[in-house]
Amino acid sequence: MRGEERPTPISVDGGNPVAITRLPSAGFSITIRISVPADASSIGRLTTSVGEAGAIVTALDVVDSDPTHVLVDLTCDTADAGHADQVVDALTALDGVDVRKVSDRTFLLHLGGKIEVSSKVALRNRDELSRAYTPGVARVCMAIAENPADARRLTIKRNTVAVVSDGSAVLGLGNLGPAASLPVMEGKAALFKRFGGVDAWPVVLDTQDTDEIVAIVKAIAPAYGGINLEDIAAPRCFEIEARLRDALDIPVFHDDQHGTAICVLAALTNALRVVGKQLADVRVVVSGAGAAGTAIMKLLLRQGVGDIIAYDRQGALHRGLTGLNPAWQWLAENTNKENYSGDLAGAVRGTDVFIGVSAPNLLTGDDIATMAKDAIVFALANPDPEVDPREARKHAAVVATGRSDQPNQINNVLAFPGVFRGMLDAHAEEFTEEMAIAAARAIADVVGEDKINPTVIVPSVFDARVAPAVAAAVRAAAQTPAAAVPPPAADPGPADLPEIAATASATP
Repeated sequence: MRGEERPTPISVDGGNPVAITRLPSAGFSITIRISVPADASSIGRLTTSVGEAGAIVTALDVVDSDPTHVLVDLTCDTADAGHADQVVDALTALDGVDVRKVSDRTFLLHLGGKIEVSSKVALRNRDELSRAYTPGVARVCMAIAENPADARRLTIKRNTVAVVSDGSAVLGLGNLGPAASLPVMEGKAALFKRFGGVDAWPVVLDTQDTDEIVAIVKAIAPAYGGINLEDIAAPRCFEIEARLRDALDIPVFHDDQHGTAICVLAALTNALRVVGKQLADVRVVVSGAGAAGTAIMKLLLRQGVGDIIAYDRQGALHRGLTGLNPAWQWLAENTNKENYSGDLAGAVRGTDVFIGVSAPNLLTGDDIATMAKDAIVFALANPDPEVDPREARKHAAVVATGRSDQPNQINNVLAFPGVFRGMLDAHAEEFTEEMAIAAARAIADVVGEDKINPTVIVPSVFDARVAPAVAAAVRAAAQTPAAAVPPPAADPGPADLPEIAATASATP
């Protein structure tokens, strides 16, 4: 495999160098409680030592002091668990320094989970209890039994999504199983709420059998307004999504596929504006023909891309390869016009765009230098991209990654909260390619053509305009009767539910 790691030696307090192969990030942030002598140089020695060890100090707080010592909490970003240990060792080696405790801030954030259920109604007395639960709730049950469509307005179905995973493809870590996938699904649910106002709940399944997954999701679907499939390995994810779409009357959306494809198309739209190229004129190499890569390529083909070469474990997918699964066979037949069959480095030579959704360190800066003038590089493997973005920027006009500590972060949170917000508001029964294209255009347009430049091709994930813009675009593309009606600003009152009021009056 090309592009082996090239550690950068960093001296630690004049001692042996530390080899850092990853960029420090908040994902490996630690807080170290340290006692140091109360003299003017002590704090400076701490921060200098951390910097020399290749970490980034993000905070330093004085916790306590006495005439001889100062107790401080030093917080820093490190590259990985081993690097964190090296930073602590470097601090421990300093004269007069006493390391009391080391806390991993990521694990602290996950203690007890990241989400909870909270009630929307007060239950302060018997009157409120009688309306929220028995006997009053029976009237609502009867109303829904007589008109099942009212479940969308009178239950959580109206605003709730199931985040479903079997744990077979967790992040870039592989088949970790359902329990290990739960922190990701919790995080997804938190993002749904934060950015789209959507109530989402993790549903992790202790099976990786396609038939069982389809049957389970079909069985639980009545409680939800949408299904978000997550971290299910290809090619099974394609069959699971297709079968659920056929069986259910609510949208089924595999975020690893469609969320990624939407964000990549949005970013590429603006990147091409920066370099003055048209999608129909460019050749694209996609490293990784799994769920994300396949969806990206299909969406680009739908938009009229010049040509694509798909690259995966089998090499460049081309006509003549045997033993391919159906998804790869389709790609081999519908991409790679010149039937290229060489290695990845050869594939990118002379190409306009590289999109990586695969594995770290597959290419070098020298490989990027062989690309066409004003090349575009989206190296999206996380946490370590297919090519070091610092090296890629020496040769490419536009570089994007999936990392939050680099410019142009391509992150699915730009898409899925707004997509589901729009589908739920429109009472959509399915997710369509038209919705995907509309969402991508909305994300790209939030930046504004007058604002884009090589380091700003996508909006920030915290830009409050993104989710509403995406939701509006998806509602318009939904083409359902509900899509023509603006979403309610608040929960409906009696005037909004005339048929329910009439039914309730006849219900004992």
